[in-house]
Amino acid sequence: MDFSIASILLLDGITNGAVYALLGLATVLVFSVTRVIFIPQGEFVAYGALTLAIFQTGKVPGTVWLLLIMAVLAALMDARLSWQHTGDAKRALKAGLSTLAAPLVVSLLSIWAAPHQLPLLVQALLTVAIVTAFGPLVYRLAYQSLADASSLVLLIVSVGVHFAMTGLGLLFFGAEGFRNPSFWDERLNLGPLAITGQAIIIVLTSLAMIVLLWQFFNRTLYGKALQATAVNRLGARLMGISTHGAGQATFAMAALIGALSGLLIGPTTTVFYDSGFLIGLKGFVAAVMGGLHSYPLAALGALFVGLVESFGSFWASAFKEVIVFTLVLPILLWRSVAGGNEEEH
Repeated sequence: MDFSIASILLLDGITNGAVYALLGLATVLVFSVTRVIFIPQGEFVAYGALTLAIFQTGKVPGTVWLLLIMAVLAALMDARLSWQHTGDAKRALKAGLSTLAAPLVVSLLSIWAAPHQLPLLVQALLTVAIVTAFGPLVYRLAYQSLADASSLVLLIVSVGVHFAMTGLGLLFFGAEGFRNPSFWDERLNLGPLAITGQAIIIVLTSLAMIVLLWQFFNRTLYGKALQATAVNRLGARLMGISTHGAGQATFAMAALIGALSGLLIGPTTTVFYDSGFLIGLKGFVAAVMGGLHSYPLAALGALFVGLVESFGSFWASAFKEVIVFTLVLPILLWRSVAGGNEEEH
């Protein structure tokens, strides 16, 4: 290995680490508010990349129909719940329509726009809107009724949601992989390195999300209110914080991050319906390195994971995944010992 190869591997590691950082941030975000270890985070990534790819073909993405189905189910559940609590048909109808409104508008707009072959940026915005709308619906259908359950139950539900979303991805997108066009075709040559515009976009987006999330949860009242729901759900409700609203808002932000990640990696690799699983797991490893609570540490962990994967693929490409996932074992052991020492004191 000479300097030029090391430089290329370093650039690849930083680029991949930036994507893993986004997923790690989403994992930390969901866990810090809802106590859910959200395994299907990677599915939002795959949905984002594949939805944009279907838009590129001039067809209506399958995620639009899935969004409508989930929105109708969630609306019926909300209407039924409102009816049980109030016995007022008008309020029940209003509750159902409020749940259905945003997904319906996004779906109708997407159905109209798909055959018109709109510019790439417009298609990307529609993709983000579609995938982001999935977040609150996934929380409503799978997690809201179990919000007070133990972390183990929520983890089991996450596994089930992962398999469901993967199967639905195969149904709506098929087994064929897709690769999206780059958002910026510029190439900057720095010695042996050829830095693509897409790589610059990935790194800058990741840095921006890290700063925004850190500022949001540490400097804003609403961010602190969201975190309070995970610390004490009953206390949060007594203080007027809607725990269900907090959960839905958190999942919407996680879906937004997943959609952005899908758009970012779509031009760099071929994405299949099940590609999100490994990507999401690497983001989870980064989140564990941050203790599932620190955004800066999760970002540093993601950078470390990206570098290890890049150099590991050079030295032992057949074992690069094993190397990456083995990293989490000593970290878990160290945190277990550190946690035990804190309890003793």
